[in-house]
Amino acid sequence: MIRSFRSKTLAKYWERGEAKGIKPEWRNKTRIILSRLDASTAPEQMRLPGFGFHPLSGDMRGRWAVGVSGNWRITFAWDGEDAIDVDLEDYHGR
Repeated sequence: MIRSFRSKTLAKYWERGEAKGIKPEWRNKTRIILSRLDASTAPEQMRLPGFGFHPLSGDMRGRWAVGVSGNWRITFAWDGEDAIDVDLEDYHGR
């Protein structure tokens, strides 16, 4: 289950369907990713074809990512059976 968001844009999209701030061509895949994330009880359950699931390293160790488009990823951490701190970011540009 998704317990918390870092991204207010993603939170509004997930909780109220407000798509402002999410590119139209990303909306469907973003909704699919968030739905799967909400149904998952462990990060490894996000390892699906087309998601590009991978653990992050360095200063982002303890977080995972799945691809949305290009360098843009939905990233998240995990606590118990819940996804936390869900974000939409291009962490390659850091």
